[in-house]
Amino acid sequence: MRLSAIADWCMLSHGPKRYAALFSAGALAALALPPFNILPLFFFGIAALVWFLDGVEFQSGWRRLFGPAFWTGWTFGFGYFAVGLHWLGAAFFIDGDLFLWALPLGVLGLPAFLALFWGLATAAAHLLWSDYAQRIFALAAFIALFEFLRGIVLTGLPFNVPGYVLTAHPYLMQSAAFFGVHGLSFFALLIGASFALWFSPLAQDRAKYLPVLSLVALTVMAGLGAWRYHQPTFEMRPEMRLRLVQPNIPQNQKWDPQYRDAIFNSLLGLSQTRIDANDPGLIGTTHLIWPESAFPFYVAEEPEALARIARMLPKDTLLITGAARRNYDFGGFSEAGGDVFNAILAINDEGEIIASYDKQRLVPFGEYLPLKPLLTQLGLRKFVAAADSFVKGKETGLAFAPQNTPSLLPLICYEVIFSGALGEKTANAEWILNLTNDAWFQGTIGPAQHAHHARVRAVEQGLPLVRVANTGYTLVTDSIGRINAQLPPNTPDQLIVQIPYPLEYTLFSQYNYLVFYIILGASIFAVLLRNRWRHTWET
Repeated sequence: MRLSAIADWCMLSHGPKRYAALFSAGALAALALPPFNILPLFFFGIAALVWFLDGVEFQSGWRRLFGPAFWTGWTFGFGYFAVGLHWLGAAFFIDGDLFLWALPLGVLGLPAFLALFWGLATAAAHLLWSDYAQRIFALAAFIALFEFLRGIVLTGLPFNVPGYVLTAHPYLMQSAAFFGVHGLSFFALLIGASFALWFSPLAQDRAKYLPVLSLVALTVMAGLGAWRYHQPTFEMRPEMRLRLVQPNIPQNQKWDPQYRDAIFNSLLGLSQTRIDANDPGLIGTTHLIWPESAFPFYVAEEPEALARIARMLPKDTLLITGAARRNYDFGGFSEAGGDVFNAILAINDEGEIIASYDKQRLVPFGEYLPLKPLLTQLGLRKFVAAADSFVKGKETGLAFAPQNTPSLLPLICYEVIFSGALGEKTANAEWILNLTNDAWFQGTIGPAQHAHHARVRAVEQGLPLVRVANTGYTLVTDSIGRINAQLPPNTPDQLIVQIPYPLEYTLFSQYNYLVFYIILGASIFAVLLRNRWRHTWET
């Protein structure tokens, strides 16, 4: 079937077949996301979305916002998120059948909720719809805007925003240093929507140059990205030698008391294992790094565990580790004890905790229970068994002056997916440290997607990234996202690395999403102006 015939069918379709096709188009578009990376499918999916919207009649009253245009975008978004986030269902199998009843809520309920943002975006864009080319600018601007809002509303979940389809290739990824991933969302959507103009019967002849311009723009982005990507390698910091430990602890053992000693002993043993005959072990290591929530207990309350760590560490070696910790001041426990933080701790060679960072963004239902008094009455509880409920940390950063460690940006688990919202610590940071535990989703594409998001943060901020994961992916990148070293996933292993110096700055690190706001504002204003001019001319 020719694409022009597909365009006609999309415009004229109705009923269940229409919505099945919309769901399928969204599902195909999601296959452009890492790790699938089939970029043409995203462009085809967005082009099909334009054709479907071309067939939506203008409504009046409340149906202007919640009529066919809304459900067109919602159904497309439902397919997009159902495929892109299907791996979330793996978490429901960790505790046997305890949470299986909630599986539909995770694999269908969450995509259905996130699809609301696409529905609102297409409804808003359709308010400015016309037979002319400017409609694709309205669509790209509003979807990019509402996907940006998806990272803010109700604590936000900016996983798999459309811009990531343009970061699958390292050359195109470089544009994130200028526009950020949300800016790339606008360009990805605009390029995909422009291809609809070649085959839509509504397209004016003079609009058909836009797909050509889109291909030219994509080529220029790739060319400039190739030039940037092939710059000389960055000089390594001679004063830092890191040993990254990937213990590969199964999630169903993480907080089981019977595995307490085995887990701790494996961490200590793996950290001291020599990789080869030339490896001096921990001698010469400046930083030993363990992943998120490495301990199956509160290490700050275990003097013997701290003593064993001190005996393991050579002089001037620092352990940086993820750990759950209860509310205490370094001088002792506070009166508000009982609150639990998902933290990063720095432990010196004397077994002293000299610095701490507490996670700012907690995972709903994973680390805390929203509307806890109500939902507990319904029998709901959160997944993580470390504590009754984690507490959000204050805006603080790690201070490593005693060890002469360059200032860093600490991010725990999914904090790394919040592009442009990493906190005030970014201003002075010289590297990113991301500790995570993706064992919840072992065997799925989730850990690979999560690692890719972290890599894009390195490009945006112009900072080297050190990522240490329980089950993988453990890796180190430079400031333009080139992977310097990595461990294979799903295996216990360690990695000895140095980290490079950062870039002085990127456009994105200087201005955040200012350029994105300007692009969106200019696009929407131009569409409004064009529609007003046409209305005046035609009347």
